[in-house]
Amino acid sequence: MSFDPALIKNANFIDGTWISANSGETLGVTNPATWEPIGEVPNCGRDETKKAISAAHKALKPWKKLTAEARSEHMHKLCDAIMEQIADLAALLTTEMGKPLAEAKGEIALGVKYIRFYAEEGKRVYGDTIPSPWADRRILVTKEPVGVAGAITPWNFPNSMIARKLGAALAAGCTIVIKPSEFTPYSALAFGVMAEKAGLPGGVINILTGNAAEIGAEMCENPDLRKITFTGSTRVGKLLAAQAGQHMKKISMELGGNAPFIVFDDADLDKAVAGAIASKFRNSGQTCVCANRIYVQAGVYEAFAEKLKAAMDADLIPGNGLETGITQGPLINEAALEKVDSHVKDALEKGGSLKAGGSRVGSAGTFFAPTLIANATPDMRVAQEETFGPLAALFKFETEDEIVALANNTEYGLACYFYTSDLGRSFRMMEQLEYGLVGVNEGVITTEVAPFGGVKDSGIGNEGSKYGLDDYLNIKYSCIGGLGL
Repeated sequence: MSFDPALIKNANFIDGTWISANSGETLGVTNPATWEPIGEVPNCGRDETKKAISAAHKALKPWKKLTAEARSEHMHKLCDAIMEQIADLAALLTTEMGKPLAEAKGEIALGVKYIRFYAEEGKRVYGDTIPSPWADRRILVTKEPVGVAGAITPWNFPNSMIARKLGAALAAGCTIVIKPSEFTPYSALAFGVMAEKAGLPGGVINILTGNAAEIGAEMCENPDLRKITFTGSTRVGKLLAAQAGQHMKKISMELGGNAPFIVFDDADLDKAVAGAIASKFRNSGQTCVCANRIYVQAGVYEAFAEKLKAAMDADLIPGNGLETGITQGPLINEAALEKVDSHVKDALEKGGSLKAGGSRVGSAGTFFAPTLIANATPDMRVAQEETFGPLAALFKFETEDEIVALANNTEYGLACYFYTSDLGRSFRMMEQLEYGLVGVNEGVITTEVAPFGGVKDSGIGNEGSKYGLDDYLNIKYSCIGGLGL
């Protein structure tokens, strides 16, 4: 084992203690690169979720009564504990999720940045005084923690997706119950280990694994939990939003994407290729903001395709993420691999031209070769669905008006990217593209200081930045009368 075995917790972290499922049932966790078992975690349901919410609710009052400075100190200690074991935590993340070790370290470091950012931003939860229309009254606006937060997080970024929810919640004065993906539970449970090391009060952070439907239903229905934050598919997000809406809970949803990556004929092609590689193939294409449709203007289409193929051949090396030199890890499971394979076959059947890859790699693990398909058309599944894998499909376009219409022709609106040297075009595109995140001459734009959130079916709310903190706060208006002024 290439990491500290004490990080493997085959138990859930509730109220500062480690517990098993009431039923004794467990879920197996497997390394997607080798198919070797890693361990088994509790298969919890409603009863354990009630216990976790109760613990978080009990811890809420003393936690929110702390000064912002005191909460900040706790959060910095948590970050220190994580950074002391970043190598071990990265190896654990790679083992259960598959991404290359360098990416895993980068993810954990970014997660720490989110928590540290919010540790300081929590000191700036400002209110207002409003000029009163009554001479003998004063109007105050204050912000208060929404209460216990329930976080349901995905497998593709099993550390940072938790960190940016946890950081905002704790800084706002909320406590939290976290339900990670059953595919990558150990990176989540490691937050419990780190919370113990950092001396966080019991119940402030609670982590449980198990039945997603039961845990999600209890979170939505339990009156002691007032906030649901979810990152995952649009289908599940809509179900959670509907359930939570019946109980008027505050929600934030970061859902699916279908990101266009646009290259105009005046773009710097080398930079555009580098951006496409970073955007499309980071985490083997398993990101909600990765380029899903690559549109290239006709005048540079062939040149861009050649440069992209050359870069893919040189830079993209599939294999076990723990091995040196690997840049492309496995897909998370067989279902993910089959989806990519089906998109490739669909594109080729509809006239696409295979330029690179196109098939599974090896007989063990869930590896798919980085794939490039030219002559893509709007009727292909890759144009309409989120592939979530290492498939780059190149579409050709002629005019600016045409590409705006093509890019916006989707129910999703999370991230988009375009490359141009024309300043006027940059502003026109920024204003016309219906997306929450816009990368202009950049392929990777996520940072803790900027808001991260989509529009349309890509979600509600933001994570990161001061705007992300607002999703864990309620606004209170107080009218103070009888002042005798």
